[in-house]
Amino acid sequence: MLVSGGYNAGPLASAELYDPATGVWTTTGSLATGRYAHTATLLPSGKVLVGGGIDSGGNDLTSAELYDPSTGVWTTTGSLATGRYAHTATLLPSGKVLVGGGIDSGGNDLTSAELYDPATGLWAATGSLATGRDTHTSTLLPNGKVLVSGGSGTVGTLASAELYDPATGVWTTTGPLATGRYAHTATLLPNGKVLVSGGYNAGPLASAELFDPATGFWTATGSLATARYYHTATLLPDGKVLVNGDLT
Repeated sequence: MLVSGGYNAGPLASAELYDPATGVWTTTGSLATGRYAHTATLLPSGKVLVGGGIDSGGNDLTSAELYDPSTGVWTTTGSLATGRYAHTATLLPSGKVLVGGGIDSGGNDLTSAELYDPATGLWAATGSLATGRDTHTSTLLPNGKVLVSGGSGTVGTLASAELYDPATGVWTTTGPLATGRYAHTATLLPNGKVLVSGGYNAGPLASAELFDPATGFWTATGSLATARYYHTATLLPDGKVLVNGDLT
């Protein structure tokens, strides 16, 4: 497992590797630019793409870097057209990476989206979201479309959700969440539905909802025992989902 960047009295450039076989962390090559609130995406080549984030001056970053596990070295790659942080990055079946939303250094929630092509190292604009949002979730569905849900926007906490179609580059609205939320999790289940849990809306949330791509609707499901946000959710081999860590 690769951990890169983050914040500790300032943006970090350091990176570390965790070996589950030994339970030991080791340092690896450092990023060229310290950053936090960025994204990290595993590419089909085995390299890891890091994009955007915030630098030591509080500026949004357009820069992107690639980590090569075979050498432990980071190299710069093409820059985003728009600096952003608190955005999402999703690996598409084509091998390209979709980046959407986030915030710029002016505090504006972004509707723009971009595609990174590992074959060229370049970013290209694609269709824009209907609603600017940050701290949302982005989930690749079995049909190849990408579901974006919730987040925070200029109007406050968002319940809206949108679908991105890689074949057309167009976003379309789908059914809204019953409860607006940000800093939540979204997990694709083996049955093709998406489980959203927790998040924040005037306080930490315990509620959870299921999105059905076949209908475009959300339905309530059992609530968490503990309300939480900025947590993690992991799909286990038996199909259950483990939620842990949080701000409460």
